[in-house]
Amino acid sequence: SADGRSMLVSFEMTGDSSTADKRVQPVLDAVAQVQKANPALRVEEVGDASISKALDNTLDNDFHRAELLSVPLTLGILLAVFGAAVAALVPIGLALTAVMAAGGILALTSRAVHIDGTASSVMLLIGLAVGVDYTLFYLKREREERARGNDSAKALAVAAATSGRSLLVSGLTVITAMGGLFLTGNATFAGVAEATVLVVSIAVLGSMTVLPALMSLLGDRIEKVQVPFLHRLRKADGESRAWRAILRRVLKRPAWSAGIAGVALIALALPVLGMRTALPGSTDLPKTLPIISTYNELTAAFPGGPSPAEVVVSAPDVNAPQIKAALAELSEKASATGEMSAALQTRVNPAGDVAVVSIPLAGDGTDSASNHALETLRSKVIPSTIGAVPGAHAYVTGETAGSHDFGTQLADRAPWVFLFVLGLALVVLLSAFRSLTIALTAILMNLLSVGAAYGAMVLVFQHHWFDGILGYTSTGTIASWIPLFLFVILFGLSMDYHVF
Repeated sequence: SADGRSMLVSFEMTGDSSTADKRVQPVLDAVAQVQKANPALRVEEVGDASISKALDNTLDNDFHRAELLSVPLTLGILLAVFGAAVAALVPIGLALTAVMAAGGILALTSRAVHIDGTASSVMLLIGLAVGVDYTLFYLKREREERARGNDSAKALAVAAATSGRSLLVSGLTVITAMGGLFLTGNATFAGVAEATVLVVSIAVLGSMTVLPALMSLLGDRIEKVQVPFLHRLRKADGESRAWRAILRRVLKRPAWSAGIAGVALIALALPVLGMRTALPGSTDLPKTLPIISTYNELTAAFPGGPSPAEVVVSAPDVNAPQIKAALAELSEKASATGEMSAALQTRVNPAGDVAVVSIPLAGDGTDSASNHALETLRSKVIPSTIGAVPGAHAYVTGETAGSHDFGTQLADRAPWVFLFVLGLALVVLLSAFRSLTIALTAILMNLLSVGAAYGAMVLVFQHHWFDGILGYTSTGTIASWIPLFLFVILFGLSMDYHVF
């Protein structure tokens, strides 16, 4: 390093780079042994494989915790809604069996359309949401009919004719929204879409077949194991006394209520105008992880070194004098820009037709400085060096290029996803209600609620409002894939409530 206090030793793992994070532990162990043998020195390792391993472990733990918390939290809410354990367990049972059935089918379909590991966790959360929703509305409608004096069979028949049809329409709207992710052109999103479409389809099928059969079998026993205090808060038709009191006041002055709520939602949506997005990178990992401490030390000693741009040069013979001269010029001109350093290393494949040049970029890999350096490298440095050699081609990859190109692709595809989801939702609603007013009102209200959710997300995760409570430090940006992903989920689920 410039101060002579640090030395960077670069090496590359053998084997497939896509599985390096699964095979990096022996490397970490070897570094730890060297550190133990040299206590007077600080010997640490950081790189793509070790950072990926740390990131995967963190995400896996977070998703696992979310999965473990979601079921008991949902059960607690349902106990409060029904005041009876059996009635609360029926929605949980339907949701979990839908998730298990979808998981079995996914094991087959994923052979054709591969999925990311994230898809299974998202499938559980979405399956739990829609499975509980559908059962909840069915049970509530059946209770209302029983309270009107209908016997169990008649109440169930009315619920099937009303809530049952609504389940089908709302299920189609959720499937439509989640299906929009197929248009992103991203394999991870396609896997999530595949998993969620499956689980929602099975939840709808189960709600229209297994659920009424189970309710008919249970009859009045669905009210068994009552929770005394909670059950007393309900009226005979299962309606919440507290909610009925609130609703009475809202409906007494509907214009005022709608106006106040509308203004509040618009105000909450305003922070969206200042939303900043970036693809999550090394800087998003918890600062308590040892790998991040090492990363920060390396960044300070060798700016741009931890995540250099990888320039891949293809030519019939990369060892030819003309190519070698162009590579040397590439390194010189990159350094001369002030936005990059000279090449760290150049690697040539055994066939001699591909060379990879590692060029450190300014910034932390995902910020504006790194993106500007990437643009300079692609538009100025490469065209004037490698690009000027006949028969040679150069491509740029690496963390910065991946983040930039991923964000660009999402930005290009997002309008098509929005148009697809909104257009198909309009068709489904028109078919169900035969009313343009109802369809447009539902879509506009959903867009307003999505905007408010975006605004709240910006305040919480971009402006540091809840860093202490949530136990993390915001990077000042929103993950670039979140807005689009959040749109399809929120639009699909909130449309459920409009349909009902």
